[in-house]
Amino acid sequence: MTNELDFEGWTCPAPLRSYPNVILGHGGGGKLSAELVEHLFVPAFRNDKLEALGDAAVFSLNGSRLAMSTDSFVVRPLFFPGGNIGDLAVNGTVNDISMSGARPLYLSAGFIIEEGLPMQTLAQIVDSMAAAAAKAGVTLITGDTKVVDKGHGDGVYINTSGIGLIPDGLEIGPDRARPGDVVILNGTIGDHGMAIMSVREGLAFESPIVSDTAALNGLIATMIQACPQIHVLRDPTRGGVASSLNEIAHSSGVGIILDEKKIPVHQSVHSACELLGMDPIYVANEGKLLAIVPAEQAETVTAVMRGHELGQDTAVIGQVVAEYPGLLVAKTGIGGTRVIPMQIGEQLPRIC
Repeated sequence: MTNELDFEGWTCPAPLRSYPNVILGHGGGGKLSAELVEHLFVPAFRNDKLEALGDAAVFSLNGSRLAMSTDSFVVRPLFFPGGNIGDLAVNGTVNDISMSGARPLYLSAGFIIEEGLPMQTLAQIVDSMAAAAAKAGVTLITGDTKVVDKGHGDGVYINTSGIGLIPDGLEIGPDRARPGDVVILNGTIGDHGMAIMSVREGLAFESPIVSDTAALNGLIATMIQACPQIHVLRDPTRGGVASSLNEIAHSSGVGIILDEKKIPVHQSVHSACELLGMDPIYVANEGKLLAIVPAEQAETVTAVMRGHELGQDTAVIGQVVAEYPGLLVAKTGIGGTRVIPMQIGEQLPRIC
């Protein structure tokens, strides 16, 4: 890359050209994030593995197909209802690897620690990471630590990278959705993002909001065993269900129609979103997945998902169509339809 960027040479429309400096929205998983990746990072490092833009890169090595992913976690607060930055870092990378159908094997971890962080706090985070890795069946085999000056780190940031093995004959990717497929969700949305926000805003509800952070590789293995023909898997983290399905529609060149009445949302999450002026469909999740499967396999897949502890609230929430290519469209509760765009920036800063 050169030192100076020629904004006029970029092909994307506003708003990216309107931001000569990076803003928080560029990390929010919405349209700004997508444009930053598409027009800055992909051209700089262009290759077919990167351009697939999946949750993990898929490549072959010595006759084996592997998936590799990396993610950085900057959540604030470090501890939240249902988890902390440590188990979140493990689960997040395990899930990204699993979305290609791979069996996660090994992780690395990099810690950027702020001077003054209590050693007991760091120990709690590390212990949570170890417990999450053991539960997911992965091994952390390398890592790094750096310490930054007080006031420059929000306690601790964690980067985790991982690698997994893809079974022979399995082809899962964001560009494989086909008209006639159905969209399946394994449970309620918005739990993680609103658990973080309720702590920040001091909101109290009759039923506490708890993060859904969990490793999904066990659930996915069960699904693949029942239906190796799964076309797409995606965990709707930053930007929520809306951003993930918009990306899939764009990658596959199809339309996706959602039935809003069928999307499960806890009442406490719905109430918190109403109070804060947010839409649950854009709120981050850390233990949910979207599966796009052939219609004739939908009943089989939903049955095995509902039999797993992480899929008891599984619902079919939409279908893939040839109309509206590249768009996500919703059937509303009053019988109308509306386009659900990808958000420009983000609703919730620092949620993962």
